[in-house]
Amino acid sequence: MQDFDPEDSRQHASNLLPGGVVYFDEKEAVWRAMQAGWAAQQMARNLSSATVVGRTSLLNRFFKFAEKYPWQWNVEDVDSFFLELRTVRHAAHSTVLGYQNALRMFLAYVTDARYGWVEECGKRFGEHPAQVFHEWNTARHVQEAMGRPGKRPYTRDELQDLFDCADDRVARIRESGSKGWIPAFRIATMMKVAYAWGLRRNEVRSLELVDLAANPQHRRAFRNVGFVYVRFGKAMRGSPPKRRAVATLPQFKWAVDCVEEWLEDVRPLIAGAGSMSLWPSERGGGLAPITADSVSRMFTAVRREVGLDDGLDFHSLRRSYVTHLVELGYDAFFIQQQVGHEHGSTTSIYTGLSPDYRARIVTDAIARMADEMDSEAD
Repeated sequence: MQDFDPEDSRQHASNLLPGGVVYFDEKEAVWRAMQAGWAAQQMARNLSSATVVGRTSLLNRFFKFAEKYPWQWNVEDVDSFFLELRTVRHAAHSTVLGYQNALRMFLAYVTDARYGWVEECGKRFGEHPAQVFHEWNTARHVQEAMGRPGKRPYTRDELQDLFDCADDRVARIRESGSKGWIPAFRIATMMKVAYAWGLRRNEVRSLELVDLAANPQHRRAFRNVGFVYVRFGKAMRGSPPKRRAVATLPQFKWAVDCVEEWLEDVRPLIAGAGSMSLWPSERGGGLAPITADSVSRMFTAVRREVGLDDGLDFHSLRRSYVTHLVELGYDAFFIQQQVGHEHGSTTSIYTGLSPDYRARIVTDAIARMADEMDSEAD
């Protein structure tokens, strides 16, 4: 790594605040220059513009709450801001964690001697910014804390009830002569696809026709749905959406039939000419994909009709996929790749192994011990 020239530490801030300029509001000018410098630093790290804009918006939100400039921020400001966020706005743990990380990174930037803001603020205001986000006053980033106790995978019986109810709704609405059977058919198929390929809500709703592809080695078994290509996976650290290819597994061959029935018999009834969306909305001429809110609303209607609790949401279909692959004996790294997790620890918290599976593991272990003891006796 190239050595850092201490002279550069003064050039960054001074370049944004050229000497000889008289500012009408000096504090505001320094504050705006700090934001511009931090935005430039993030862009240089190849973060997306959406991430930079979002973090800048959060920065200004904290500034307006504290009613003071960064070189005056203290831990009391942090406590007050996040106390209101949790108790009044009921923000999720993950939201609080993301906000705290972003603000911590901004203060890491302005307190880094290489950027010259400490010296600049000291010279202009007799004060300087300090890091006020510490381990003892911020949310802990532990995987166990990120999941809510009520969130879990479906049992196999619950999944069967859920899918049966979705199919029954289609038949019931169709028999009544209502066109509402098409949206009901769409959500029933989307639920099955989300489970059979372990997809998030946005991943499944963003699928297009070109994202379904044959597996050359298993074309006879899976025909033209041997792979599902996810192009809008969950982005990490401001990066673009992650892409991955999810292989169709033998245990979910039934889902291929569901997809083909949708493509051949139902989708043509609502898809507009030239539409590439796998799940076109009935609005807008059948060109745009169904919205995330519509997916959640229709899914919730099915779940409530079955009588399942709120902890079993659309994302629980993905949790079920991970859990069932573990129970089927698939390799942990393979499962991680299928669902697109960056770390294996993330995959592990999705897993909610059934009591029957765990009992079988214990029974098998006892049987192996008994065999070993018999061998030693012989």
